[in-house]
Amino acid sequence: MQFQLSGQQIEVTPALRDHVTAKLDRLTRLDDRLVSLTIVLSLDKLQQRAEGTLAASGATLHAEAAEADMYASIDTLFDKLVSQLRRHREKICDKHQREVRQERQYG
Repeated sequence: MQFQLSGQQIEVTPALRDHVTAKLDRLTRLDDRLVSLTIVLSLDKLQQRAEGTLAASGATLHAEAAEADMYASIDTLFDKLVSQLRRHREKICDKHQREVRQERQYG
């Protein structure tokens, strides 16, 4: 999976990069066919914002989080991406199972 981390008006420190890469494991455990993940960290007055775009097989998922602490916004961002990825996978699995059931009934 390709991974890109960038910052707007903020320097991406090694500690921030390590925190994000530690969270990547949650996504790769759910789906091993992820194409790419782009994360942009930015400063918005008092809010510290994290935006992420995840390209999975068959879908592009986007989430953003704004908290007072950058680490908290990264955690919230990954929580949102994980829930979106779970929902996407359930849709795919449900559709596939429905097709198999119909094939068995009429085949």
